[in-house]
Amino acid sequence: MNGMEQDHYYMQMAIEEAEKAAAKGEVPIGAVVVHQGEVIARAHNLRETTRNAVTHAELLAIQEACQKLGNWRLEETILYVTLEPCPMCAGAILQARVPRVVYGARDAKAGAVDSLYRLLNDERFNHQCEVTENVMAEECGGLLTRFFRTLRENKKKQKQAAMAENTQDNQE
Repeated sequence: MNGMEQDHYYMQMAIEEAEKAAAKGEVPIGAVVVHQGEVIARAHNLRETTRNAVTHAELLAIQEACQKLGNWRLEETILYVTLEPCPMCAGAILQARVPRVVYGARDAKAGAVDSLYRLLNDERFNHQCEVTENVMAEECGGLLTRFFRTLRENKKKQKQAAMAENTQDNQE
């Protein structure tokens, strides 16, 4: 498998994780950590489930990978994630010494790799990452677009139902 095929293969796994998140009502973001060609961690967002702001897919995958390797340094790993990491996750990536990050869609509102900040390539830090962006970006972005569209539609329906109920109560 060449490099691009490999990136697509593992990104597809990250997409599967993102789909698990969406099925739970979580923002559909998935992550996979690969060490020397072997998947050692898979995770998806769990913020709503855990009611914990730090349970992002990347952080959960990094934690699992550290446990699997028995080391906080994730040397010789690649992190695949469906959405450009936020500042918190970029910080964890740097702290874990992940040498390469591959992500799908850019995040114009919170991206800390290319969109808003360039934390993973900032030479002021003692570690930098090789970054590959836009791998299966349409698929990754599409998951998010569909999720938020459905969320907005459901909220609109709930609001309309509440208004109808209020109207009915006022008529009685």
